[in-house]
Formats: sequence, C-alpha cells, structure tokens
Amino acid sequence: MELAALATRAVPGLSPTGVADAPDDARDFMAAVVVDASGNRWRVRGPQHSQAAMRLETEVQVLRGFSTAIRAELPFRVPSVAGATRVDDMRVFVYNHLPGASVELPALTGASAELVDDIGRTIAAVHGLSETVVDHADLPRYSAERLRQRRLNELDAAAATGLVPALLLRRWEHAMEDKELWGFAPTVVHGDMHEDNLLIEGERVVAVTGWTDLHIGDPADDLAWLIASPDQGFTDAVLEAYRRHRGQAESAPQPDDHILSRAALAAEFALAQWLVRGKSADNQQMAEEALTLLKQLASDIETYGGRPIALTPMEGEPAREPADVQDSKPVMRAGAAATVAGAGAWTDEDDDEPAVITDADAADDDATGRVTPLRPRSSEPGPDEDPPTDQIPAYVEDHFEEDDSPTDVFAPVSDSQTGTGLPIRPDAASEQRAKRKNFFPASAASAASARSAQSARSAQSAQSAGSASSSSAASAESAGSGTSAASAGSADSGGSAASAGSAGSASSADSAPSADEAATQAASSVYERHPGLRPPSS
Repeated sequence: MELAALATRAVPGLSPTGVADAPDDARDFMAAVVVDASGNRWRVRGPQHSQAAMRLETEVQVLRGFSTAIRAELPFRVPSVAGATRVDDMRVFVYNHLPGASVELPALTGASAELVDDIGRTIAAVHGLSETVVDHADLPRYSAERLRQRRLNELDAAAATGLVPALLLRRWEHAMEDKELWGFAPTVVHGDMHEDNLLIEGERVVAVTGWTDLHIGDPADDLAWLIASPDQGFTDAVLEAYRRHRGQAESAPQPDDHILSRAALAAEFALAQWLVRGKSADNQQMAEEALTLLKQLASDIETYGGRPIALTPMEGEPAREPADVQDSKPVMRAGAAATVAGAGAWTDEDDDEPAVITDADAADDDATGRVTPLRPRSSEPGPDEDPPTDQIPAYVEDHFEEDDSPTDVFAPVSDSQTGTGLPIRPDAASEQRAKRKNFFPASAASAASARSAQSARSAQSAQSAGSASSSSAASAESAGSGTSAASAGSADSGGSAASAGSAGSASSADSAPSADEAATQAASSVYERHPGLRPPSS
C-alpha cells in the first residue's frame, strides 16, 4: 500500500483502486502494479538501498535516451517514466505498465520455435541499438581487453574472501588469461538480460524491462542467463536465432565463435560476484546463497566436467568434448531465488480480485504529509538477515520537467497474465486511448496489408450470410467487421483467436473461418492488441 500511496504523489490525478506484486529483483527493489479508477495500470518501483537507487536513476537516464525514432525501430516496447516522488535521499518512479508477462526459464524451454526465434531476435535488436543511447546516459564503454582486466581484478576480490573453491578459481583464471577467447567486438549490452525482464504474449516478446545496467561491452553477457537452462537444445536454438538476426543487420559486427564459452564463464563467475557483493554489504543471507551455489557448481564440474569456458584445457587436464555433447549441469542464476517484495501475491482465495485500496489507504497519515515508511517486505526473512535501517521521512513531490511529463494514454495490457497479473479488462474508452498512443508506427505497407486482410474478412462474412435475411446479413457483416475486437477479447481471456472468430460469426457453420484463416487471425491478434508492434518479417 505504501507504493500505491507514493504513486498518487508521483502522478497527479492518479486515484489507485487496486494493487498487486510485480516481479523484480527483490533484494534491490520494491515493485507493484497499481490500477487506477480509469482502469489504467502503472508500475511503481522503489529502491531498497542506495546502490539500487543509483541503478534506478541510471535507468531513467537510459529511458530518456530512447527517442521516438529509436523506439520505432525496436521490435519490442520499452518502459516510459510517468513521474517520480522523493523519499528521503532516494526516488520512487512510476512507469506506464507494459503488456506481456514474464515466463520462468523451465517453461520457456518448451516454447514454440516462433517464440524461441523471437527471443534471439530480441537480444540481437538490443545489441543493434545505437551507441548514442549509452552515451546519452553517460554509461561505461568497455573494450575487450579492458573488460578482461576488469574480470581479473574481480577474480582477485573473490579469491580474497577465502570462500571460493580452488577448482573454480583456477578454472576462471585460465579462461580469463586466454586472450584469444576475448577477441570480440563490443556492442550495446542490456546488462541484466534474463527471463524476468522479457515480457511475453503468445509467440512474441512484446516488451523488455530492467534497463539499469546498460553499457557497451561483451554481448556474451546477455546470453549468460541461457546457461541456467536445463535444456541444451533451447540454448543452442536461441543462439542460432540470435546469430541469424544479428547477421541480417547491416554493418553490424557478427557474433564471434566463442560467445557461448564467454557466456558460460559469465554465468559461473556471476556467483562469485554475488558472493563478493553479499560480503561487502554484510548481507549474510546473500553470501550464504552464493556460497551454496558455488559449492554446487564445483561439485557438478568435478562430476560432469562442466561447459568448456576456455579454448585450451588447463595444464594436466584432459581434452574435453564440445559442450553440445557433454553431460554438463545448468548454472543457477544468482539471486533468482529471491522473493518478490511488494504489495502481496494473489491466492486462490482472492477470487481473482485485486487488493482494494480505500481513500484512507492512499491518503496521508496526517496533515504534515507523512506516509508509512517504505520498508522491504519480510515475509520470509533469512535467519541472519539484518532488519531495514533506512527510516523514510516525509516524501517531497518531485515531478519531471515539461518535456518528460506523462500522457493520459497507455498501451493496452493482456488480461491473460499469470501469477501477479491484475484481472482487469480495459473498457472501450481506454482501448481507444491506447490505440492513439503509438510509439511504434506501422509502415504503410503493413497498414495496407492489415486493411486488406480486414476487408477480406468482412467480405467473406457478408458472402457467407447472403442466403440469410437482410437483418441476418447485417448482423453477419457487423460481426465480420468486429473480428479484431472479438479476437483480442478472446485472447485476453485465454481463448484462441479461432474461437473468437467463431463466436463473432455464430449465425451459421458456413460463416466459421477456415483453418488457414484462423491461423492468420491467431498470428495477427498480438499486433491488433498492440498497434504498431513490428512483426518478425518487418
């Protein structure tokens, strides 16, 4: 409820009526999705410590660098900041809520070929971003050699803890000393790419979030999360799609042959970085989690050999088989087990209703403008976890400048989100407002194609109803012209586009769409719900 109250101060006129948790890096951020009286959804994100606050400020700078022209070239959507409010020396930000929902990695491994291809295309599009986005936010640039030296320095810090198994230290040092492995061309890198930051709807990645660690560096870092996949075939398929789409970009540096080896190294070494971070922050729970994963990794490497992360074996080590035929274990992602912090999760007993916010919940606690202190949730605290120390005084209103002011229109969001999604269906008015907001204008050819397909569907519906009475024909024509809305509504409630088409033309069996037409409607429904979202062929 604290985040909902802060949202009312960050965005003038926002009147929250419901709130639910939003997936996030729970040890760094508090996040929630708030719905207002008009049915619009907002994502509220607040830092839990000063380092997280700096990351949020960086993300705001990054998002300001995403001009309309840059957004129009991306095959996915990125967040837009609607407002902010200050709490002590940190700021809480409110974003427009994006469509789609995150999917856990084990579930992604069984995804369709279309979705796997789109994941590869998404990563390739990030790496194809203009470097001006990084320069605008004054973010770091790393050459291959500078990044290698940086990793060696971090390895020394990890070794200084005295907790990292010697097997891992030798293994990582050998890979970092192999200069040939580090012969890559630096690109724009997301820096925090993993399944939680990919919002998916149907067979498309419709949005990418978590832009706090953008920089120019090793593209392998954005593939490291795939090493945690229990299915090697999924990792290979995403990498193949990534290479293909990267190769289609004009004047783009092609992925090097050793990118997956460095991705495996990054995934393993992230556990040591997590350990160092936990020790530096005196967070015993974080350090113990990292140490457990490091010991498990060392055991798996001793048993199964692990993925090759260097071009040559270490001294005294036998040559190994390539990773694609090796019985290697996935490397768990550090921090993935952190619990969600926010407003509380849905349960079966909630009857799919959001947490209701009353006027008293959203109002100030007293006339001085003080609100309940913003503190991390502690539903499942660790045995040695330190209590929160930041006491939050009264917040101060802090809105953006005129050129960053929020608009009153928001992208439509699917009702089919699972887990923490808000079961609220946008009404016709909000849907019209959403269609008027178009960061991603469709090309003239795409628009003409869409109009042609719509006309064909309308003509077919009218023809199928020709033998009926004039009123029936008018009804069929009306249903035909509303195929898009029916299809979107059905998809939002978990149904297929084919069933929506059948419902819209229920006057006779002859008016039902053919299998080919149903497939076409299913493929296009995501673009009808999110106008301007670029299809893979564009």
